[in-house]
Amino acid sequence: MEELKVRKITNGTVIDHIDAGKALVVFKILNVPKGTSVMIAINVPSKKKGKKDILKIEGIELKKEDVDKISLISPDVTINIIRNGRVVEKLKPQIPNEIEGILKCTNPNCITNKEQIRGRFKIENTSPLRIRCHYCEKYLNEVLFE
Repeated sequence: MEELKVRKITNGTVIDHIDAGKALVVFKILNVPKGTSVMIAINVPSKKKGKKDILKIEGIELKKEDVDKISLISPDVTINIIRNGRVVEKLKPQIPNEIEGILKCTNPNCITNKEQIRGRFKIENTSPLRIRCHYCEKYLNEVLFE
């Protein structure tokens, strides 16, 4: 088996153990500024999961609300905050009770789709994940990001 070689980052965030094939979705919801150095590894070998994705973002430390957003995509991720080449903090996401601004209601008749209002949702169950729109009260049949 070929060895995976990935450069270490000096300062920033490493998001590890992302469900295989979901790193690009995680990257998209984080709204990383243009010009930021990012490394994305997709479908790399994992002892725990068989395959996983990894996302490294140079120079940016995620906030708690960003970490929790990631939980909607891949709840088992590990997030490491790196400073001066060392892990200074390890974060585990928790699915929040409410989420605003990143999800889109799947109901075409919802006011959020007709009036271009930011989506707001209540997490009613975490396993399996059940999310209800605050405005039209419909359950999401799939998770769509704004």
